Amino acid sequence: MTSPAAKDARPFRSVLYIPGSKERALDKARGLPADAIIFDLEDAVAPEEKAGARAVLAQALAADYGSRVRLVRINGFDTPWGGADAEAFAAHPGAEALLVPKVNGPADLDAVAAVAPGKPLWAMMETAQGMLNAAAIAAHPALRGMVMGTNDLAKELGARVRADRLPMLTGLGLCLLAAKAHGRVIVDGVYNAFKDEAGLRAECEQGRDMGFDGKTLIHPAQLEIANAAFAPSAEEVDLARRQIAAFAAALAEGQAVAVVDGRIVENLHVETARATLARAEAIAALAD
Repeated sequence: MTSPAAKDARPFRSVLYIPGSKERALDKARGLPADAIIFDLEDAVAPEEKAGARAVLAQALAADYGSRVRLVRINGFDTPWGGADAEAFAAHPGAEALLVPKVNGPADLDAVAAVAPGKPLWAMMETAQGMLNAAAIAAHPALRGMVMGTNDLAKELGARVRADRLPMLTGLGLCLLAAKAHGRVIVDGVYNAFKDEAGLRAECEQGRDMGFDGKTLIHPAQLEIANAAFAPSAEEVDLARRQIAAFAAALAEGQAVAVVDGRIVENLHVETARATLARAEAIAALAD
């Protein structure tokens, strides 16, 4: 059995959508504390602005965006603009990856990879068919990450909006399983009520506890909450260090199990602790 591909070690706590047609927003994004930016040529751009937005974004991405991961969401290949989008950013050094909308199966990624060979791809997971094919999509050799499109999924399902996101849980879970099995980054869908801080915090915490690496955001005001929710807390970092130290001491005494705060600590817990510390260090490095 082959082991999953290594996941991108950089943090993806906050992944902010920015319209590819808005020069002011593109410029402002260079100073925002987002771990990653989705430069959107699809939903955020009107049909009559598609070609112009492509040119505006190509010029903007020639500038420095620091450590922020730069993803370009192209239009679908079933539209008049998708092929030209992929061609424009296939070799553009400012676009780290192409985000493909409404991926239903591996064939959708194959089509983009044929136009942009060697370019890393990300998949928007936002259709019922995509949920059912999540494992095959995650296994695609060009794929690096998955983005949940919960608004489109809710529309297709005919689901009602609920704070607990019960109608979404099956789809979210299928994509999480697929991403984790293949070592892909996976980020949660957006929270639409950008002024509702309590609701955003609750949904971030739900996504974090499920296993998502971060959350997509629609407004800069949401960045602080997402960054905090998806970062290890000081208490978690302290516990991780104590677990590692206790387990090392136990091994030195010929024991395979340690006890910390009344709980058993085995090798699997130490692996989780090391991952927690690595995540905290990667986040701290962003501030350097």
